[in-house]
Amino acid sequence: MADCIFCKIIAGEIPSYTIYEDDDFRVFLDVNPASKGHALIVPKVHYANLYDIDEEVVAKAMKLAKKLAIRMTDVLGCDGFNILQNNNEAAGQTVFHFHIHLIPRYKNASMNKDILVWNHETYTAEEFIEIKNALAE
Repeated sequence: MADCIFCKIIAGEIPSYTIYEDDDFRVFLDVNPASKGHALIVPKVHYANLYDIDEEVVAKAMKLAKKLAIRMTDVLGCDGFNILQNNNEAAGQTVFHFHIHLIPRYKNASMNKDILVWNHETYTAEEFIEIKNALAE
């Protein structure tokens, strides 16, 4: 897509700090990182989000996420790891090209307590049953 920043990075029109590349993906450091080593797994084919992506491609992406999380933990010496994927604006997606965030976490980092925090909601047993019944196949 002509106006997609990730498509431009993949095409080489915009430089990136690429840490991994194969036939299906380019993985590069996020230029606005949440932590040291924060990277993005981006498929070379444009898919808007999880709803749009081919199932085989997303399966490969998750296998790659595991491989890179292990490598990044070993190399960077992080104490934990977040693998994050957002879909649509309401969920925090800002670039509408499917991507997975690889976010190394460090015990003493300033962002450690602030990232991925949400308020918990409360539901009655009846509401849980209603939700379960609506979602169960």
